[in-house]
Amino acid sequence: MLNSIIKKLGPGLLYAGAAVGVSHLVQSTRAGAQFGYGLIWVIVIAHLVKYPFFLMGPLYAQHTGKSILSGYKQIGNWALWAFITLSAASMFAVIAAISVVTAGLAENIFHLQFDVKLWTSVLILFCTLILLIGKYSLLDRLIKWVIVLLSVTTVTAFLLSTGINHDSPGDLPVFNWSEPAHLLFLIAFIGWMPAPMDISIWHSVWQVEKQATMPEISQKSNIDFNIGFIGTAVLALLFLSLGAGVFYKSGQELAAGGIQFSAQLINLYSSLLGDWAFWIIAIAAFTTMFSTIITCLDAFPRVVSEASQLLVKKANKFTVNSYIIYLIILGIGSQVIVYLFMDNMKQMVDFATTVSFLTTPLLAILNFKAIQYARKESDLNFSNFKTAWTKISLVILLGFALYYLYFKLVYT
Repeated sequence: MLNSIIKKLGPGLLYAGAAVGVSHLVQSTRAGAQFGYGLIWVIVIAHLVKYPFFLMGPLYAQHTGKSILSGYKQIGNWALWAFITLSAASMFAVIAAISVVTAGLAENIFHLQFDVKLWTSVLILFCTLILLIGKYSLLDRLIKWVIVLLSVTTVTAFLLSTGINHDSPGDLPVFNWSEPAHLLFLIAFIGWMPAPMDISIWHSVWQVEKQATMPEISQKSNIDFNIGFIGTAVLALLFLSLGAGVFYKSGQELAAGGIQFSAQLINLYSSLLGDWAFWIIAIAAFTTMFSTIITCLDAFPRVVSEASQLLVKKANKFTVNSYIIYLIILGIGSQVIVYLFMDNMKQMVDFATTVSFLTTPLLAILNFKAIQYARKESDLNFSNFKTAWTKISLVILLGFALYYLYFKLVYT
């Protein structure tokens, strides 16, 4: 029965697999560890603001049979070029950063005495081979069970953490709006929660791919999307609660880096509950990152390939061939960054973060314009309520981008 239900689910779980990752395992957990339950509102607001724009990707695909990149084409070639440039500017650093955190987790769990660089090579090669050999169909099947395993272990880890009690060390930290370090964390937390805006385009392309083999899935795309979207919100709340339960009031000094913090979470959790709990939290952490690395490795080449196809007006064969080429380039390029620029990884991630944050309103506007075109040419119904929700959210995203730019200029 479970297998039958999972089989009917579509790209919503791929969306969830890509969305959970550093934003959940590191940032949500750190938010709870540092501020207790004080930043739950951030998770709620971030999801509310991004919901209409994330919905537009699968909604466009459902009603037109094409990805939302076709809507970008209608807006103008400049929109496709802007998207390709954004993806090219961030994808190598993003994959490198995700693979490094995943590699650190793998070594902390399996203790094979592998160098982090070697672990990244193993992980990227393994994921690339899965995508080259099994293509979308294997990814679709694999990620569903990864998400099930992730969800079960995360819920279990959360429930067990509710039994942890710490004696208060005295004054507990609270979020300070005048503290630059707290503001920087808040900006990153909101910006990457639940995911960057380009995930809406990824979802749209996955939706088209799924509809090609299972046309009936298009009639349930809203349900499918909502399952993935709500699921990521719940997981974010669970990871924040894990951080609050394991770290907050413990007096522990939090590790600075993502790798070190993830290892600290696993080790402290198992030390508080017992060695038997190690694999529960370890599997939850590793599957969170593994789902992200394999979905992102598929998504970047897939969307760049499709955007390129739309620009040069080639047949679908070009899409398949170029996907393989872009996938190999992405895998090799990410490895080059890890091996040559490991010491400058933070700066590269900061650059990718800045590009992503500042272009979020642009992608949001492009999504909205694409939906307007689709409303005129198909049976797509985007209610007045959703339109108002979209416009309010867009103002918030613009304000957030401007504030981020101001913060970078003033404090860094």
